[in-house]
Amino acid sequence: MNKVLIIGAGGVSNVVVHKCAALPEVFGEIILASRTKSKCDVIAKSVKDKLGKEIITEALDADRTEDTIALIRKHNPQLVINVALPYQDLVIMDACLETGVHYLDTANYEPKDEAKFEYKWQWAYQDKFKEAGLMALLGSGFDPGVTNMFCAYAQKHLFDEIHHIDIVDCNGGDHGKAFATNFNPEINIREITARGRYWQEGEWKSTDPLSVNQDFEFPGVGTRKMYLMYHEEMESLCQNIKGLKRIRFWMTFGEEYLTHLRVIQNLGFDRIDEVDYKGQKVVPLEFLKTLLPDPGSLAANYTGKTSIGCVIEGIKDGKNVRKFIYNICDHAQTYKEVGSQAVSYTTGVPAMIGAKMILEGHWKKQGVFNMEQLDPDLFMEDLNKYGLPWHVEEWSNSVE
Repeated sequence: MNKVLIIGAGGVSNVVVHKCAALPEVFGEIILASRTKSKCDVIAKSVKDKLGKEIITEALDADRTEDTIALIRKHNPQLVINVALPYQDLVIMDACLETGVHYLDTANYEPKDEAKFEYKWQWAYQDKFKEAGLMALLGSGFDPGVTNMFCAYAQKHLFDEIHHIDIVDCNGGDHGKAFATNFNPEINIREITARGRYWQEGEWKSTDPLSVNQDFEFPGVGTRKMYLMYHEEMESLCQNIKGLKRIRFWMTFGEEYLTHLRVIQNLGFDRIDEVDYKGQKVVPLEFLKTLLPDPGSLAANYTGKTSIGCVIEGIKDGKNVRKFIYNICDHAQTYKEVGSQAVSYTTGVPAMIGAKMILEGHWKKQGVFNMEQLDPDLFMEDLNKYGLPWHVEEWSNSVE
């Protein structure tokens, strides 16, 4: 019987646990652990009420390698699904190596004291996982994750050569709050306030944060202004998509969101260094997080849809071709199914499918892998089966 340990108890974890529990033939026993056990218990109760399946819950400080090792040894899972904070990726990878367990995450490591997310720290584990006969699957969320699979599928089936990729991400939903982030506020604000970067002709180009934008017609949502950003999947895709000349990432933001973000920056609440407050050391962004709505609390009243995909240009049978591969996800429908909003759902479902691919032996490799390095076909089939149907269209509009 397959057994998995899921670390983290936020909105994404809620989706992962529900989706895993719905497939008992794959995920026979599920252990859910987080620093706050009461959050695990809430998710476990929801799963019990909806699906009748028992979830084992545990308290875990995933900053502590020895505690993580002890918990893995207590339960002996085949796989650890890491949906905790990206700061904890390396600790959990170390624990998996020590205990001989496969590893999966949805977001790449970044140091807590520096807003710099790169794969280099995790790629450095390649030899360790290979020598241990273990697999580490990085970025099995939506972006990264599904977007990588869209590119891999396009490379395998739709193009002879891929030259340009534009990953476009729109949350066209409304949660009714003046300002809130759809996932962990710390990670979200660190990501959005970073300098933009894109890869072109073998080099990384840099832009001021959110300084480049254009309108785009998102299926299911409509025309929205999207902004060029850096996003981690570009770092692996530029190495693994043959013939690629340029790759960029774009995300939409409303004017109200951007106005609040500017105020946060102007007041210094985006700082990640410690400041002194009445003799106490406080990190402004961590303090701000305590004031903002919990992303999981947004789900009940969320309306609208997300629309995320890849505009891919290249050559097929000697002709120039441009295709758009995308998914549309409805906030209200995902809340009805698993009690989460669509941003959490679009990350949690691919995490479950990636875990399923490993446990069923479809992806059976030794070392550290990004999603596009694996065969996309069964994963893409499962997206259609488990809640994230995708579409391919001939696309007439280029991304300038």
